[in-house]
Amino acid sequence: MARVLGMNCKAYYGTAGVSATTELTNIKDVTIDLSTESADITTRSNSGWKASLSTLKSGSVSFDMVYDTTDAGFTAISTAWEGSTEIAASFLDGASGTGLWSDFVVTNFSRNESLSEAVTVSVSLEPSGNTDWGSTAPSGWSG
Repeated sequence: MARVLGMNCKAYYGTAGVSATTELTNIKDVTIDLSTESADITTRSNSGWKASLSTLKSGSVSFDMVYDTTDAGFTAISTAWEGSTEIAASFLDGASGTGLWSDFVVTNFSRNESLSEAVTVSVSLEPSGNTDWGSTAPSGWSG
C-alpha cells in the first residue's frame, strides 16, 4: 500500500465549468469530508434487519490559507466568496492524482487573527456542479 504525506497532496483551482489547472499552494490542513445519504428499503423479507441503498453523495472541503492579498489563489477564492460565484478546484492525493474534482461555492471565508501567528483565513467549499471522484477531470473540463 502506498502511503501519502499530506504535504505531497496537490490542490488546483481555475474557471468554473472549464478546468482547475493552477496549483493552489497557499493552503494547509485540508479536510475533504465525503458522505452518502441512504434510502430505507427494509421489508418483511429482511429477517429483522434494516436494509438500505446509497442515494446522494455530498461533500465539502475545508482548509486554512495565509492571508496574502498578493497570492493569486487567495484572490481567486476571495473573489468567488465575495461575488457568490463558482470556482473550479481539485484536491488530489499527489501520488496517483486521485481525489475530488468539482465546481465549488465558497461557503466560509473567516479571517483568524491570532496574536502570535500570521493572519489566516478558514475556507469551506461545497460542490456546486461538475463533481467527480477519481483520477480524471469531470466531463466537459478541458486541461
